[in-house]
Amino acid sequence: MTSGERIRIPATEYPIEQYRLDNGLKVVLSPDREVPVVGVAVVYNVGIRTEPEGRTGFAHLFEHMMFQGSENVAKFEHMNLIQGAGGTLNGSTHLDYTNYYEVLPSNALELALFLEADRMRGPAITEENLANQVDVVKEEIRVNVLNRPYGGFPWLKLPPVMFDTFPNAHDGYGSFEDLDAATVADAQEFFDTYYSAGNAVLTVVGDFDADEAKAMIAQHFGDVPARSAPDRPDIDEPDLDQQRRESYVDPRAPLPAISAAWRVPDPNGELTAYLPYVVLSELLTDGDASRLVDRLVQKDRTATSIGGYLGFMGEPFSVQGPTAFVLQAHLPPDGDADKVMDTMDEEFRRLADDGVDDSELARIKARIAAQVLRDDDSVMNRALRISTAAALHGDGEIANSMVRQLGEVTAEQIRQAAATLTPNRRASIEVIPGEKNE
Repeated sequence: MTSGERIRIPATEYPIEQYRLDNGLKVVLSPDREVPVVGVAVVYNVGIRTEPEGRTGFAHLFEHMMFQGSENVAKFEHMNLIQGAGGTLNGSTHLDYTNYYEVLPSNALELALFLEADRMRGPAITEENLANQVDVVKEEIRVNVLNRPYGGFPWLKLPPVMFDTFPNAHDGYGSFEDLDAATVADAQEFFDTYYSAGNAVLTVVGDFDADEAKAMIAQHFGDVPARSAPDRPDIDEPDLDQQRRESYVDPRAPLPAISAAWRVPDPNGELTAYLPYVVLSELLTDGDASRLVDRLVQKDRTATSIGGYLGFMGEPFSVQGPTAFVLQAHLPPDGDADKVMDTMDEEFRRLADDGVDDSELARIKARIAAQVLRDDDSVMNRALRISTAAALHGDGEIANSMVRQLGEVTAEQIRQAAATLTPNRRASIEVIPGEKNE
């Protein structure tokens, strides 16, 4: 195979049918009669980067509110009904979307549709529910950020170094002050603005008959009030033209750490330019044979671990707008963050100058494809991937073509991507172990 030749990786061929209800709700159906379960996902185009200024953490807080009951479903009943039917459920908040999902035996599909439609009409937004969930979110922040070593590193700590605008730079978990200031009126306005049928995607994957599912969807979602999707706020901002670096003391961190990030093309609209960075991150940090693990951890021993990924929440295919290629490394007690970053720069230059050989590139892309395909064995993972593709890219079929497009990334594209990872475009945050570890 000649240098730069594209390596053929087969695309998935899940059947996908897409349509809209009169109220604006986008529906994506992907039947698979070979599995005994069905997955239902509802994705709303609202996330951390959409929440209003002065209401940090509101997107996550409202995710909690959606589990507090609705017009025909009492508090905790949604969970009890799904689990009583033998299913599981959850929801999660992301930079650019929020999702809710269930996986159940296939004969319980209508139950999930009824429950999701009922809370799409309106959750129980009350003083009691809001106060309870503010307390729950604050405790989550204490457990996951304030009282944990490396809490918020780097996903909360690095964006304000790299970005200047509120949508991209603020703390998505939220400040206690903003959370305590939230009112029922704020919550109702947030729901009315962002939780409209026209701002949502409903996806059903698994063992169901498409015609029967359409009838049930029409029955349960057809009378959800029609409200159009809100205008998406402008979250773009210029790339860096000079290095930014900050540090902070973490009293609970046992070892120093460093994380660095570089802007990459927006996958929503620039997918072809973005995908080489997905491959590059794996080439640099995935497995003992990867470039930076081999150099920093095994040979130089200047780092105890290193990882790389796309997007501050590690979701390469579930982001739109300004995003980044992120590296993070933990160092030995006497570790030198400057030396680690200098070594990163050396490896980037070596890739930019010498490129990557075909066998290494084939191995990396095969590993990425295998991971995506293995994840798709789960009906729930497949439903979420199709649903976010439909929500963020406007087309659920992209979930089918993504693996094939990764296979088309060339060695020359990798070389060009590596050449952009220069110090003047880098933002970094260093963790300094605090007094408790001295």
